[in-house]
Amino acid sequence: MNISKKILVQRNAELPPAGAETFFLWGARQTGKSTLLRQTYPDALWVDLLKSEEFKRYLDHPEYLRQEIRQAGKSYPFVVIDEVQKIPDLLDEVHWLHENLGVNFALCGSSARKVRRGHANLLGGRAIRYELLGFTSAELQDNWNLDRMLNHGYLPRIYLSGRPTPLLNSYVADYLKEEIAAEGLVRNLPVFSDFLNFASLSDTEAVNFSTIARDCGVSSQTIKEYFQILEDNLLGNWLPAFRKRPKRRVATSPKFYFSDLGVVNFLAKRGKIEPGSELYGKAFENWCFHELRACNLYSQAYAHLSYWRLAGGTEVDFIINDMEFAIEAKATRKITGSHLKGLRSVANDHPNIKRRIIICLEDKPRITEDDIEILPASEFVKILWAGGLF
Repeated sequence: MNISKKILVQRNAELPPAGAETFFLWGARQTGKSTLLRQTYPDALWVDLLKSEEFKRYLDHPEYLRQEIRQAGKSYPFVVIDEVQKIPDLLDEVHWLHENLGVNFALCGSSARKVRRGHANLLGGRAIRYELLGFTSAELQDNWNLDRMLNHGYLPRIYLSGRPTPLLNSYVADYLKEEIAAEGLVRNLPVFSDFLNFASLSDTEAVNFSTIARDCGVSSQTIKEYFQILEDNLLGNWLPAFRKRPKRRVATSPKFYFSDLGVVNFLAKRGKIEPGSELYGKAFENWCFHELRACNLYSQAYAHLSYWRLAGGTEVDFIINDMEFAIEAKATRKITGSHLKGLRSVANDHPNIKRRIIICLEDKPRITEDDIEILPASEFVKILWAGGLF
């Protein structure tokens, strides 16, 4: 069922009033950045570098931006530049206009990699950074469906579609592979394509670079660079291991989470994932990370997220700040003592931990005798987005 025409989703990323400040809005392709900016700033001057004629014009003559705004005087106090990373030289003009004429900009992009590698002007810290992720439960409200999200992913158009697979195929083929190759980020597209498939199998897990390198027939250093490309293009994030004050030997390798679960499902050829399966559990953990990260970003809490794992394998999925909260994700309808092993073990090593939570599929919230909160997914997101964790 296609529900895209039936609902209007209010995004939780709060942007400043028009002209109040210059900022970057980063986000992976199709997270809804342009839509959000057009809704928020309907009267801004718009420079769309996805239009071939505008791209060529400013590529050949970036100084035209300065000349046009100077000629307009105060008619354009606020300017949106969409896909700014396509012409990094425009940022020099933005810097001059901001400093000398007081013009503020919304600079929208899906990758800072090309900007950084070209040593382009990132405005010397003058621009605030915002990031837009895919849909969250709080944004969808009554239209949020966990099974749909775990299968379709978080990208707005794909989540709302009744036929997500063709859209995901287009996203992977036209963007993740062809466009990244066109930007010169990879030299060997077939190897990068293989890498994406193998990397998707490592979603939510500590990455073994050597294993993926062996499967792809390249060096470990190349695989590390490929993961960096995913991170720079906002397609995935590392979750570091918590290593402060260990009483026992703990894991040190970070875990990797793709930014969109639908992309993971497509790359890993999962098909439809059903409750009770191992794949459903992995998808559930990715979703929990997505909600935590989005809430942390949008609330500007700047909390530090990590995971904790003993060398023997006992693990807690998410640690917030310096052992302030410990959170486990278990996609089961019945929590037993075995599911609580990690949360009990982390409390032995860090007795000052304030709160321990396990997110699950049980019908009602409850609390164990040793104060572990067992929260249904729907109850967890209510607490999260009401400010209960950040």
